Amino acid sequence: MSQRMILNETSYFGAGAIDNLVKEVKGRNLGKALVVTDKELVKYQVVAKVTQLLDNHGLPYAVFDETVANPTIEVVQKGIQAYKAEAANYIIAIGGGSPIDTAKAIGIIINNPEYADVRSLEGAVATAKRSVPIIAIPTTAGTAAEVTINYVITDAENKRKFVCVDPHDIPVVAIVDPVMMSSMPKSLTAATGMDALTHAIEGYITKAAWELTDMLHLKAIEIISRSLRGAVNNEPIGREGMALGQYIAGMGFSNVGLGLVHGMAHPLGAFYDTPHGVANAILLPTVMAYNAGYTGEKYRDIAKAMGVTGTEAMSLQEARNAAVAAVRQLSLDVGIPAHLREVGVKEVDIPALAISAFEDVCTDGNPRDTSIAEIDKLYRAIY
Repeated sequence: MSQRMILNETSYFGAGAIDNLVKEVKGRNLGKALVVTDKELVKYQVVAKVTQLLDNHGLPYAVFDETVANPTIEVVQKGIQAYKAEAANYIIAIGGGSPIDTAKAIGIIINNPEYADVRSLEGAVATAKRSVPIIAIPTTAGTAAEVTINYVITDAENKRKFVCVDPHDIPVVAIVDPVMMSSMPKSLTAATGMDALTHAIEGYITKAAWELTDMLHLKAIEIISRSLRGAVNNEPIGREGMALGQYIAGMGFSNVGLGLVHGMAHPLGAFYDTPHGVANAILLPTVMAYNAGYTGEKYRDIAKAMGVTGTEAMSLQEARNAAVAAVRQLSLDVGIPAHLREVGVKEVDIPALAISAFEDVCTDGNPRDTSIAEIDKLYRAIY
């Protein structure tokens, strides 16, 4: 059986990595940029760290700052209009998963206009042409959108999120600079960090996992587990660890998929605009327990990677319990709510949420096959 790995052409890591932007733009002769970001990052001068570099070297750009959390079809279409109006040649995406996902959709549709409705990009679509060049500069340590072939768009009209999987959407350059992440508030750091941990754990146990991605996911679990608490306290070593750990997780899961945690988290974002990382963090321990019997020895590996001692002497069930407990404790330590009702989920919506989760593309990758009825029970158990 053959396996496929798709990664960025070029990535930079570490404090000061942002200084490589100008070299990449000039070396690739990219022309005028559309900077895709959000108003908060403009307000707090995060975008200015990038645009100042462009200004200093006379590199042209325009700013599109209308992206939102859980980006919508409408926002993507506005971005396409802005790209055309500004006669841009490439995109610089600055932000978390939302601006980078928005940039991916814009870039794909510019070169593949037959998908202008956006909805037709759902799933594994075989677009004919690569996206316009994208340079991705993440400001959160969680989504790894800068290294993945996935992006998620919200269909607000139908209260659903859909996942797009396309090798043509991957940014050509990723600049992963922890300094760009230092202004993240504690709550966002915690949420995006738990999102990264979910990527690593789900990628490790998904049906499509194999040895190369297992290596990446286990290392990501280790780095994230030792770094997230420090990152939440804005410690430089924690920030740097999270910047790297989330990227490594992205290298893996982008190529093998995810599972039921993400399948259940996506409807929460569509129904209530729940932050994606928070949704994942609330769901993760319970769904891990649900999947435990279908994961072989992998939870022992997860527990060990998270720093649990004595895992070799544990029974298999004890090791599985230890892995779930370690995840639950980390989530508690960084201030994630424990129940769905705490983030505005309505019990009356659970049947509809369960249907949407069952139909989500990520759910198929779960190690344990499931049903609408079982997903309904899981939502209620966490409610």
